[in-house]
Amino acid sequence: MFLPLVFGLFFALPHKWRWLLILVASYFFYGWWKIEFLAIIIFSTIVDFVCAQKIDSSNNDAVRKRWLWLSLSLNLGLLFLFKYFYFFVGSTDWVQGLVHPHARLRDFVDFFGKALPVGISFYTFQTMSYTLDVYYGKAKPEKHLGHFAVFVSYFPQLVAGPIERFSHLNEQLKKHQYLNYKNLQAGFRLMLYGFFVKMVIADNLSYTVTSIFDEPTKWKFYWNIVGVFSFSFQIYADFFGYSLIAQGAAKLFGVNLMDNFNLPYLAHSITDFWKKWHISLSQWFRDYLYIPLGGNKVSKQRWVFNISIVFVLSGLWHGANYTYLFWGALHALFYLIERFFPFKIKSKSVAQIITFLSVSLAWIFFRANDFKSALAVFKGIFNIQAGGRQLDTQPFVFLLLLMFGLFEIYRKNKRFDHFCNQLNAAKRWAIYCFMLFCILTLSGTEYKAFIYFKF
Repeated sequence: MFLPLVFGLFFALPHKWRWLLILVASYFFYGWWKIEFLAIIIFSTIVDFVCAQKIDSSNNDAVRKRWLWLSLSLNLGLLFLFKYFYFFVGSTDWVQGLVHPHARLRDFVDFFGKALPVGISFYTFQTMSYTLDVYYGKAKPEKHLGHFAVFVSYFPQLVAGPIERFSHLNEQLKKHQYLNYKNLQAGFRLMLYGFFVKMVIADNLSYTVTSIFDEPTKWKFYWNIVGVFSFSFQIYADFFGYSLIAQGAAKLFGVNLMDNFNLPYLAHSITDFWKKWHISLSQWFRDYLYIPLGGNKVSKQRWVFNISIVFVLSGLWHGANYTYLFWGALHALFYLIERFFPFKIKSKSVAQIITFLSVSLAWIFFRANDFKSALAVFKGIFNIQAGGRQLDTQPFVFLLLLMFGLFEIYRKNKRFDHFCNQLNAAKRWAIYCFMLFCILTLSGTEYKAFIYFKF
């Protein structure tokens, strides 16, 4: 009900009031979950709006740096407090022993172990990129607080990206949009495909993945292998599906969000994988961490440090858990091995298979709750002689997965809405009806939140 209502009001209102509608709608959309966490978004918005103005108005580099560090410190401080405070402080035994006798202090520490605002990593990185762009002269600050607030909280991509740049999104949000059939056509196509990928592919793989990772020693060894590969496709379909829905919803209003995926499991190296997976995050770390650290224009030892810190922090960005850190470190190791020990693989298909296997094995640590669970999955994979039970899963799930994979390969790097433009009406509507039928009949009745909502 929310999207049709906002859409109708948007085109019914005069242009000068549309920003206010989108802002109210975005705050309502986020506040529907927990209204108290709206304060964090509003605080970040005001802080970065003021800091960017101060940075732009000063010619004194020391003053500019102070305002930049104030913005970064407050944003990262909030992110640390809500996402990492309990991990680094509250989960340690000596801290628990110190605060346990004090009820209020204990409640304070425990609160940050349970309270994680949805999408805080996404909108924090988006608003930080704005301040950094203003500081480096890549963007002029927005003079209108309301328009800037819309950029920070734009509801289609607020809770799981893509992480947009101010220079790309802000002008689109301020542009006078007209009701456009092509935008509606592209938007509905993207949303339809997004719902199909999320609800039919990702959600149906959830049962297999959860069963294996919750009790990896319970099943025959090959089910552990199936579970690992199932998670590889589940997390891709889940996040890719959200990105498509976000793009489609924004397109209805005439806004083009960036593509966040480009067939990552067809990558022929880890380097290539990170050019195709979660593109907005990869580019964020490249532009705002890797390059400022010196990139590859430094000594070999420093370059290794730069690569390692980027991958480890990208793992930490996903969550406060040692398994995420290890996942990031594994990708750093794979990346460095490729660079220092290059081995030529004549067959591109073989390179793609090796890359996919490497990424899938690393996903085990991403999915597992702790190291013990991750090692149990590994043990289950290689424990061929052990017994175990058969997993009662539906064959149609893997048939649909196979069809999805073949379709992704067939459409190659063409976005779904652009791919449909190449088809005649009969073929297009056959695809639409098939996807709609699958959504209505095979998606199940249990709500499964998007995986990346917790990041």
